[in-house]
Amino acid sequence: MIADWPLRWSWQALKRDWQAGELRLIAGALIIAVSATTTVGFFTDRINRALAGQASELIGGDLVLTSRDEIGAGYRNAAEESGLVHADTLAFRSAASTDIALEMTELKAVASPYPLRGELRVSDQLFGEEYVTTDLPGRGEAWLDTRLMQQLGIETGDVVNIGALTFTVTQVLTYEPDRGGDLFNIAPRAMIHMDDIPATQLLQPGSRVTWRLLLAGDLTAKEDFRRWLANTDSDDIRVEDIREGRPELRTALERAEQFLSLAATVSVALAGLAVALAARRYTIRHLDYCAILRCLGASQRFVFSTFTLQLVWLGLIAGGIGVGIGWLAQHGLALLLAGLIAGEVPGASPVPAVTGLAIGLITLLGFALPQIQQLRNVPPGRVLRRDLGPIPASQISVYAIAIAALAALLVWQSGDIKLSSFTLLGLLGAGAILAVSAWLLIHLLSHLRTRVGVAWRFGLANIARRAAGSTAQVVGIGLGLTLMLILTVVRSDLIAGWQERIPDDAPNYFLINIQPDEAAGVAAFLRTGAGIDTKLVPMVRGRVTAINGEPVNLEDYPDGRPRRLISREFNLSWANTLQEDNRIVAGRWWTDEDEQPLWSVEEEIAGIMGVGVGDELTYSVADQEVTATIHNLRWVEWDSFNVNFFVVANPGVLDNYPATYITSFYLPAKQRGALNQLARQFPSATVIDVDTLLIQVRRIMDQVVLTIGYVFGFTLLAGIIVLLAALQSTHDERRYETALLTALGAKRAQILRGLAAEFTTIGIVAGVLAGIAASLTGWLLSEYVFQIPYAIDWRIWVYGLVAGIGVVLIAGLAGTWKVMRHSPLEVLR
Repeated sequence: MIADWPLRWSWQALKRDWQAGELRLIAGALIIAVSATTTVGFFTDRINRALAGQASELIGGDLVLTSRDEIGAGYRNAAEESGLVHADTLAFRSAASTDIALEMTELKAVASPYPLRGELRVSDQLFGEEYVTTDLPGRGEAWLDTRLMQQLGIETGDVVNIGALTFTVTQVLTYEPDRGGDLFNIAPRAMIHMDDIPATQLLQPGSRVTWRLLLAGDLTAKEDFRRWLANTDSDDIRVEDIREGRPELRTALERAEQFLSLAATVSVALAGLAVALAARRYTIRHLDYCAILRCLGASQRFVFSTFTLQLVWLGLIAGGIGVGIGWLAQHGLALLLAGLIAGEVPGASPVPAVTGLAIGLITLLGFALPQIQQLRNVPPGRVLRRDLGPIPASQISVYAIAIAALAALLVWQSGDIKLSSFTLLGLLGAGAILAVSAWLLIHLLSHLRTRVGVAWRFGLANIARRAAGSTAQVVGIGLGLTLMLILTVVRSDLIAGWQERIPDDAPNYFLINIQPDEAAGVAAFLRTGAGIDTKLVPMVRGRVTAINGEPVNLEDYPDGRPRRLISREFNLSWANTLQEDNRIVAGRWWTDEDEQPLWSVEEEIAGIMGVGVGDELTYSVADQEVTATIHNLRWVEWDSFNVNFFVVANPGVLDNYPATYITSFYLPAKQRGALNQLARQFPSATVIDVDTLLIQVRRIMDQVVLTIGYVFGFTLLAGIIVLLAALQSTHDERRYETALLTALGAKRAQILRGLAAEFTTIGIVAGVLAGIAASLTGWLLSEYVFQIPYAIDWRIWVYGLVAGIGVVLIAGLAGTWKVMRHSPLEVLR
């Protein structure tokens, strides 16, 4: 009869166990885990979209359609039907001239309501104070950037010829929100009104023109338009977002996503640990119950089905509550963040709710089921002999299932295989270190019992008598403390290392086109005239033409960034030593003994070209072929705003080719006047102002740091439940022992002192080991994931020690105090 109703029996058993309080700890662990995970999911989803919306200011819109042909009216109509605002721009190479000079320029034509996102900045004179403007060039007016005005030798109020028209220069163009690409590969800019284009007579059949349609609107409108675009034959249309339009911001946004992914990843790891600890206690407390079921005729299949269904019921109920808490919590976070994000924070999508519930169920089954399944093996004879337990399951299979579940959850939650892999590696390593160290220390402490007082002897005896349970407790508490230390101290160090990448004195100006015969004079002027001691770096322009002797075929590269990188000219350089913001990831740096031609290639561009150490690259430089072997691959810290190159040669390879010099430096606003003198003394050198871009990157970074603080604060809730679950794992045994000692005449104060000694010892062992594990995990993440300098701080071991003693002692004594309020007779029965 019993064996015929596992579904009904599981529901009845769930209600009975809940009333008895046996499932409350595991339910609490799951609720907090799911709520933390769902909060992170909702919050990161909304903030990522909000940050992407803010970052879209840097491409002039939320979406940008780009084409070599004029974009048809159908796209504008579809955008309007979707609820998007649009603005057209066009750009092409032309010439700007005066009576005495002629320069190539990137001519850009705009019309209202350009720009849709961000703001234009201008100044009234060369190197003057810039300000935001809502105006656009009027008919017959031209705004020229600093580089073009320097090269033409003109000032505001002068005239310039573009095509068949003569324009008056009315403003200096200092910043455009949608100027994407490599700053050093774009010609100087001239901006005019769209209505002046026909009169210039520059647009002719076959002209190489880039048409751009800027789009802006809310999330629903953008998604509607993307769906329409996906069903439209638009092979000649390229869709750009912030990553494509402003590659210099790509690193900052990727770093932000890595930190937010770390928050979600750690919350999932904490969830699994909490469930595993709670499930262990739940399994132990149901051994007698399962023995009775077996005596009443229940089969192993019935026992397993009943408890599995019980977990499913519990997972659905607790997971649903957790999703609800997460949904409410992210609303509170959105209110707190309202002053940090410009504009309205996007609403929550349902995806994190579904994901959170699924993650909760997988976490519960993956970490609880390997232990719960042992209940099917409880022998009926346990009813008569309490020493009989279940046939022990293979520890390898139990741990393998839990690790596989954790690995799958980490990848699913973070979406970053590299981050998930190193986080999992750090957690497994920390767990192994904690387990081995705890076992050794516990056995070492057992020999000290005869050399300490009564209270410490009692506490150490308790630990030694339950060596396996004490080891599991130290591992659980230690891992919980490890993750909490990572969430607090190590997180702060990692973020500080990230922020230090762009210090207050980060380069805000680039100086390019410095002629070789003027390099020494420019360097001397910067030292004496502006107090800047900077290194001038040589730069040669070249285009890759062959890989391993095979000509480069653009058809082998997909559309988008890879194709644009391969098709354009590269800025090449040479160096004798490796820059401080570069790191070798494959091969080695050259020495003076390496006389053959060698390349050093940035790792990402190497991946795009499909090359590695030992391959040959051929570049066309000044109509000559230069072939060299790739000697190493480099990781480059692009967000340092220092001068960096995709490809660098060893000395002697490019020395005889025509080169100019480039440098970057920091110049305070009050010293801008020195740039005017520099431009007059060295007219061929061109100054590029990146201060506005630097401000935008810092603003995004500051907002991300605040966001991470909120997200990690909620993730700490999962850490608290881990500690509680670990402390409760031996609660029943300690409850029985306390009652027995009381019945034998022990005083309450003696018992409390003994328990305090036990909890203090466990706290010391777990806290010290957690500090060491957190330091090693922090180093692992900083070295191989975030690639941020990280110095191990000895204070983290002190924090771990203090937190271990404080948390374990307070929580342990608080739980024991409740036990001692019951009569020994009631407990023993």
